[in-house]
Amino acid sequence: MRFLLLPLFLALAACATAPRPGVVAGLAFTAAAEGQGFARGPADPAMGRAATLDDPVRVASVSKLVVAIGVMKLVDQGRLGLDSDLSPLLGWPLRNPAFPDRPVTLAMLLSHTGSVRDHDDQYIVPLGATVRAALDRPGSWDPAHAPGTYFTYANMNFPVIASAIERATGERFDRWMRREVLEPLSIDACYNWATCSDPAIARAIVLTQGGKSVRDDLHGVRPACPVFTRDGDPCNLTTWKPGDNGALFAPQGGLRISVRGLARIGRLLLNEGELDGVRLLSPASVRTLLANRWQYDGTNGETERGFYCAFGLATQSLATPHPGCRDDPVGDRGRWIGHAGEAYGLRSGLWIDPVAKVGIAYVVTGLDADPPGGRSEFKAAEEAAFRETAALLSRAP
Repeated sequence: MRFLLLPLFLALAACATAPRPGVVAGLAFTAAAEGQGFARGPADPAMGRAATLDDPVRVASVSKLVVAIGVMKLVDQGRLGLDSDLSPLLGWPLRNPAFPDRPVTLAMLLSHTGSVRDHDDQYIVPLGATVRAALDRPGSWDPAHAPGTYFTYANMNFPVIASAIERATGERFDRWMRREVLEPLSIDACYNWATCSDPAIARAIVLTQGGKSVRDDLHGVRPACPVFTRDGDPCNLTTWKPGDNGALFAPQGGLRISVRGLARIGRLLLNEGELDGVRLLSPASVRTLLANRWQYDGTNGETERGFYCAFGLATQSLATPHPGCRDDPVGDRGRWIGHAGEAYGLRSGLWIDPVAKVGIAYVVTGLDADPPGGRSEFKAAEEAAFRETAALLSRAP
């Protein structure tokens, strides 16, 4: 009897350890209005709460695009300069030690051409530490390429950018972004949960990987500490000083926003800086944001197996016509511009076509650390979400 029961036992054990299904959600939109959308899967597997298009989720590196919108608002106001040396604003020398006479600018940081390099998650800077000290660690700069000459994608650029925002405004990065970028667009979103509303906290999508929750398992309760601290250190945000640590609220990947909220960001860009009667950016700033600052020619940057091939100011252009590029997720050779996100079992994307005046936003959660690849350098799951969402554009108003 026990031998007959063994296959059943093994089958039940496999079911118990199989990864839980994640969320797949997408929304197509035009410059004029939202179109069709879909959401399926559990936002909170433990509670059985189904996902909706209005549930906030950590969208990983798509966060960078929203930071860039904040930068361009300050550029429009004359409070930041894209091509100015950042050192005077920061109050310390932002320099690649191998090229001490070459200034580093916001445009370089936003386009990943400033020669800053990631290593050992140094962009996670705990409360009480500084971005300056993080950049002083060995490996933080490219010793072979001068600022402005070579592309390498680096998360560490964005703590520096957030520090510049704080120095220009005198305000905490997350608070300024909420009040000056997100609220004017009627988006209930936040960096690291500190400024989101209670209803948004209650709707948080739990990120899972390998069947286990890895981020934002909130159960409707705001995190006790919204920033990273060293073991044993208190979460005392009264010690914050503008510009010391722009990494605190994760500008490189910590935005919690819904798919519908992402669509509103996309519509703002399609409308050249205006949404529902609110002018957030000048048309010139939107064009500057979307225009490529770097394009791969085979020698001038790292493409990560052909994924990054053309980059503007925190915006990536897809379907680059270079034989070394594999950045076309659906094979339509369309001119999609936006940003992708990947972290903690999630893949996300916000992509617009400024010529056709259409766009898509999507998230996929619950993936393994290395999910199956697709026909391009996008993973199969995000290619499917991209394709399913783009197919809805034919029904957009």
